[in-house]
Amino acid sequence: MVRIVFISIFILNLFCGYSQNVTGTGITKEKYEYFLDFFTSRNPQTHKKALKYIDTNWLEDFEILAIESLYFLKSPSASSKLLNILQKKTKKNYRYDFNAWFAYLWNKKQTYHSSYYTFKAILHKAIDPRFDKYFLDREQQSTIRLDEVRWGGVLQDGIPPLRNPKMISPAKASYLNDKDIVFGISINGDTRAYPKRILAWHEMFTDQVGNVPVAGVYCTLCGTVILYKTEKDGVKYQMGTSGFLYRSNKLMYDKKTQSLWNTLWGKPVIGPLVGKNIELDYLSVVTTTWGEWKERHPETTVLSLKTGHQRDYDEGVAYQEYFATDELMFMIPKKDTRLKNKQEILAIRLPSKTDQNIAISSKFLKKNNIYKGTINNLNFTVFTDKSGAHRVYFTKNLEFRSYDKGALATTENGDIWKLHENHLENSTTKEKLDRLPTHNAFWFGYQAAFPGVQLIK
Repeated sequence: MVRIVFISIFILNLFCGYSQNVTGTGITKEKYEYFLDFFTSRNPQTHKKALKYIDTNWLEDFEILAIESLYFLKSPSASSKLLNILQKKTKKNYRYDFNAWFAYLWNKKQTYHSSYYTFKAILHKAIDPRFDKYFLDREQQSTIRLDEVRWGGVLQDGIPPLRNPKMISPAKASYLNDKDIVFGISINGDTRAYPKRILAWHEMFTDQVGNVPVAGVYCTLCGTVILYKTEKDGVKYQMGTSGFLYRSNKLMYDKKTQSLWNTLWGKPVIGPLVGKNIELDYLSVVTTTWGEWKERHPETTVLSLKTGHQRDYDEGVAYQEYFATDELMFMIPKKDTRLKNKQEILAIRLPSKTDQNIAISSKFLKKNNIYKGTINNLNFTVFTDKSGAHRVYFTKNLEFRSYDKGALATTENGDIWKLHENHLENSTTKEKLDRLPTHNAFWFGYQAAFPGVQLIK
């Protein structure tokens, strides 16, 4: 998620109209309103009074109000004076390095007041009128730190999800080269490929695949594609892109309640659905090459270039600069240097059964194309094929001695097992072993979401 649109938040009629409805209704002015004065008024005297109040009555919970105000403030005079106050009170000289300011905040106990939810709602309402629903009156409906929720630079669904996108046969997909990266899924015999070159421009698709309602969520910043079932306990959730990030990971929202959802957790984290014990089930996604996927699955369908949007869908165009370095676009609280930021890992977890969480370096798995591990006292085996794609199965006490880096693996006793997308099958007895749902991710983003993750490298 990047700033693909330029939005000035100094649309005074939006700010003033909204703030009159939410703030200024009592005799006593709320503390956060002094920070909003920089946006709701062009009067230098109003700014001067606000600065004097902030300086004289400084509290630690003003820090996030000052930092977020400075992030959007375009008045050079007010901005420089507010920055001077912030630096004097915190004894930090970060100037306009917002990553440094946020890192400072996030590595200490949260200090913001409950009124910060209202401030954040008003501030971002001027960017998109729908944003205030995420934050207004949500202080009792939040499980994450609000100061870690950052605007990603786009409107709600400003990166447009693909809704029931057109799929075509491999023969018609002449735009794809065999080495192009695709995300492969298979549900109830419905097998599909979603090229990275297209999905990177949309970051989400929603559809019925194998008669199962799903959302494929691609967080380009943290390198994660997760396939969620969007029906849970009889309720169907229509997901979209909120425009906000948490620890450099995109936050989804559901259209009915406007609750914000953590993409990696599959849970609502701010809004009316918090506390309802809702967690979406996820399915496996294979990151592989188009050539390898269509060889395995000649029956597959694949996304058409006719998405209804005009984009440059050439391979490697979207996020080219971001993927070319190990630098982050949005800060996280703390980096774990055991791997490089964007080094790829395979995520293995069973959230409905255990808190145990395993990340295995893809580089390690490419060197060890058969890897046996245990989660929740269940044995699993990871098979890594010639394209670098990983498939994981519950394998009981089986020991595999060889794998052809394709579809066949052989046990120590000579039994041959065939790898399918949803199960592992004994070629002789036809016994089937279940697939363990997994997905890939960049190390920094996954570790930020799951700080206690076990790393294998």
